[in-house]
Amino acid sequence: MKKLINKYIIGVAALSFSMGMTSCSDYLDKAPDSDVNPEVAFQNFTNFQGFVEEIYNCIPNKESCYWCTTFNWGEDEIMNSGLGDTHVTAHFDLGDYRHWYDEGDKGGQQSWLNRPGSNPTSTDKFAHSLNGHAWYCVRKANLGLENLDKMTDATKEEKNFIKGQLLFFRAWWHHQQMEWWGGIPYIDRVLAADEEFNLPRLSFRECAEKCAADYREAANLLPDNWDNSTIGKKTLGKNDLRITKACALGYLGKVLLWAASPLNVVGAELGASKNGDTYKYDETLARQAAEALGEAIANIESGASPYALAEYNYEDIYNHVAAKGSKNNFSDIFRTTGQSWKMPGSVEAIMRGPMPDVNGSNWNFAKLWGPKVNNLVEHDAIIHMPTANYINYAYGMANGLPLDDPESGFDPKHPFKDRDPRFYHDIMFDGFKFLNTTPAAEDKPFQYLEMFTGGNMVPTGNPVRSADGSRTGYFCQKLVPHQCNKYDGMYNWGGALQTYLPYMRVADIYLLYAEAATAAGGAGFRAGCQRTAEDAINVLRDRVGAGHVAIKLLSDKNKFMDEVRRERACELAFEGFRWQDLQRWLLLTEYPYNIKTRQEFKRVGDYDFSKNDPRDAEVTGWSETTIVERKYGTKHYLLPLKESEVYLYAEYPQNPGW
Repeated sequence: MKKLINKYIIGVAALSFSMGMTSCSDYLDKAPDSDVNPEVAFQNFTNFQGFVEEIYNCIPNKESCYWCTTFNWGEDEIMNSGLGDTHVTAHFDLGDYRHWYDEGDKGGQQSWLNRPGSNPTSTDKFAHSLNGHAWYCVRKANLGLENLDKMTDATKEEKNFIKGQLLFFRAWWHHQQMEWWGGIPYIDRVLAADEEFNLPRLSFRECAEKCAADYREAANLLPDNWDNSTIGKKTLGKNDLRITKACALGYLGKVLLWAASPLNVVGAELGASKNGDTYKYDETLARQAAEALGEAIANIESGASPYALAEYNYEDIYNHVAAKGSKNNFSDIFRTTGQSWKMPGSVEAIMRGPMPDVNGSNWNFAKLWGPKVNNLVEHDAIIHMPTANYINYAYGMANGLPLDDPESGFDPKHPFKDRDPRFYHDIMFDGFKFLNTTPAAEDKPFQYLEMFTGGNMVPTGNPVRSADGSRTGYFCQKLVPHQCNKYDGMYNWGGALQTYLPYMRVADIYLLYAEAATAAGGAGFRAGCQRTAEDAINVLRDRVGAGHVAIKLLSDKNKFMDEVRRERACELAFEGFRWQDLQRWLLLTEYPYNIKTRQEFKRVGDYDFSKNDPRDAEVTGWSETTIVERKYGTKHYLLPLKESEVYLYAEYPQNPGW
């Protein structure tokens, strides 16, 4: 993406409505948009695109917006005790949601939702956040839309591409806020400096319908593939991050599905899993969502778009070594190594922000996933680790059945055997070879992970301090390879490690489609493409070599929906979507989605992990111990607004219970 043209930047003080605004007087101190020269900024495509690309620059990097950020706030992840207790994850476990806007003054850590001093012109990843940029970008989109008539020196294609991007981003920045805070004012015009602040908060559905209208029009205007357009041919090699038709269709379907979901149909309540309300969707909206998502799938599968499912083909799954001849591999969706810091995403990423800084992952993300025992993973002492309950729920058996199905074949004596293939890609478990390079004598006991009860990688073992090992019996290597340690050195310059989490990828489109189609008509329903809901799930399982959805689960709509949700949990594990999924399904407050557990077991016999596959080892005493129980009420289905915001005017009230 080309450098932004600073002369066309609107100052933050020019915002007429801002969640990050400190007072109305700040805005009135300066004439709105006084830095923008409409005779130049909007005259031709090149200048106008420079104006638009500042919005791209504002997209936050969820994983690397702070030194030790957090972004998995469902029941999927827990952090190490003591050091991790200041992070948003731990505060969410306590029901203390106000820490989403912690700026350090409360003794906590900052997240991608809020960064003080957010600066839309900066290329510093620490200078961007959702709350800091959302209303700024909405205003910028509206300003561009209201000046389209000044684009006199442009072709029809150029005008369409500019308008399509502006409409998309107006919807997207509203949409991102809605998922966390619910319905908000939908601002579709530039507000005047002397205009009274009285815009009401709309319902989620009302907002979603306005987003949908913008997304739909954007999809009609944007190209299938920038590289194949007259404009895009001038910038070949620089078009990967630009918004396309499939992207707009994906978000059109997503916002409609969210509006159709139980939270926005039933309302926040307790007991939804028992009374069946977790399955109550608005079928009309779900059908509309399925049609849009099906259209996106048809666009992708036709080859019109630049996207496709990445390959899952490995010679060595534990070390993420791709099979000879394979390309566009699954691991490269999340991180690349040895590729000159190439932007992750492969062919699957549909929506991403700006290219991360070179080697930046090594300083605030790559060192947060493995054990800190004996400083095996250096520097930052924080550890992100998957919970046992989530792993046992999401990662079923290779035959496609969940662990608790009586026909799954799960054997508690061999719990790591014959699991979903993604388990071996994503998870480090007992006996896993953590250090490929032969370690020094004092670190030799840690080469193969001891994750059993009393092992040297768990808090109760010696010589591990409580903050050094795994509280759950697992580590994660989906987003960061296990070779990021002081011996294998993947996080050093020589590894050329680059990480990035996409906002949307192709697998997500299939999953959203499967859910919307199921809600609209069941496993056999199809809309917008030739695939049924069942097909959409099986496409993802075929990719990794897992079994199809069992026939016995297809006829019962609710049971099939359970399997769709489980597939979503497995495929998108640890990518930052779980909290919103539990929220909209009315499951945040419900057992077993409100607990976090540790895996308990003992090894049997003298199994030689240096010569044998760890998945074949025998254990005894397979059970779980609860570490955290999240005691939530109905208010926890939405985050609280900042207190400074809800005093701006009466029509902008706080969320219920806060």
